[in-house]
Amino acid sequence: MTSQQDQAAAGTAEGQGPVEIDEELARHLRNKREQLFEKFDIRDAFPPTVLEEAERRTEGVQQEIRDEVGDRRDLRDLTTWTTDPIDAQDFDDALSIEREDGAYRLWVHIADVTHYVHPGSEMWAEAVERGNTVYLPAYTIHMLPPALAETVCSLVPEEDRLAHTVEMVVDDETLSYESIDIYKSVIRSDERLTYTQAENRLDDPDAPLHEECSLVFELADRMHEQRKEDGSLVLNPSRDRAHTIIEECMLKANKAVTHVLMFQRGVEAMYRVHPQPTPQEWDRALKEIQELDGVNIPGDSWDDPRKAVNATLEQAPGRQLHKIQRAVMRVMPRAKYMNDPFGGHHALNFEIYGHFTSPIRRLSDLINHWIVHENDVPEDLLELCDRASDKQKNAEQCEREYKQFLQEVGLDPYAVNNRGLRVVEDEEDEEEEESEGTDGETDEGTEEEATAEADAEAEGTVE
Repeated sequence: MTSQQDQAAAGTAEGQGPVEIDEELARHLRNKREQLFEKFDIRDAFPPTVLEEAERRTEGVQQEIRDEVGDRRDLRDLTTWTTDPIDAQDFDDALSIEREDGAYRLWVHIADVTHYVHPGSEMWAEAVERGNTVYLPAYTIHMLPPALAETVCSLVPEEDRLAHTVEMVVDDETLSYESIDIYKSVIRSDERLTYTQAENRLDDPDAPLHEECSLVFELADRMHEQRKEDGSLVLNPSRDRAHTIIEECMLKANKAVTHVLMFQRGVEAMYRVHPQPTPQEWDRALKEIQELDGVNIPGDSWDDPRKAVNATLEQAPGRQLHKIQRAVMRVMPRAKYMNDPFGGHHALNFEIYGHFTSPIRRLSDLINHWIVHENDVPEDLLELCDRASDKQKNAEQCEREYKQFLQEVGLDPYAVNNRGLRVVEDEEDEEEEESEGTDGETDEGTEEEATAEADAEAEGTVE
């Protein structure tokens, strides 16, 4: 590395290294987590029967995949890659893209979790019990056993994997769907990129995947700008290019799947519904924002509060961004899962929306995968919607209280979240990792998740 590259690397989470704590503080953190898990009915350890089933489903995988090829679309020759945080342990979504005459053809490949986890299985019952993966700074409580999620359900490079693919042809001018096709596939990822690597590929014309990354960013950037123009709330105006790619492609795929379920099939599913604040609540938030020092809401944006917030965030002083976000968050109702999309998603300004792209970490996505493939709706779907909503609320409250505790004991939750923790055992600096569950996706979501919807809902990050 050049000295300039060394300096740049030192500014990244991976360059700075883990936050160091002593054994006594590590013990306090463990005790606090245990208290919170009991308070919010979050169980950390998996039952032995679930772990045993997960281990069994990882046996003979390659032969199983070979047996599946004839019944699926073989996309192994399609250029495909994943983009995730540097310390992610599972890669549940991958992208492919091609330019066509007057259109983009975008593939979003999602790990085919329901091939391994289905109603009647121990892992399905445990996923229903847990509801979602819980991400605390430097500690993760998984919805599915890592033995499965980090192996056969992880779209690692240079290995065949079963996927659920959403193939979309997007019109070049309107960015609307010309076609949507959802099907089971076999893929083979060419490369696993971190967000930093994806940024570098965009800047280096000679790098592998440069053309693909540039093309998908071109599409993602246009979709992002169109969403803002249409009135989608964007609380984080400074997202980098790599995150924009993942956010927008996942949103496009989620929206495509739920449109097919509702308008083509007319079936119930786990839709994501976000009610709008009352006019009085929006007025209160905008007044609070307008009164901040150095902040001015553009006069031509007041008709739509979401556009007003977007425009204000883009030109407000950096020191006021968090206050603007908090003002919006205070008046935003909670989004919830429902078996009917009535009401739509206010923050995203989508008539209909649902989750599909993160079946490893969200019950809603897992169930929607099952509905899409089987065209069969679980009899207890309404109860499952309520449960997923409640478990997400508990997870978010648990995360908030744990972050508050970190601050109380002198730790920066943001630094811990991004860099992890290391326990210093003695004066000779013998060290061990404090958290075995960390996978680096706490505030990325990806994924989703990771993501624009979370910013829009102001509920914490969800991919």
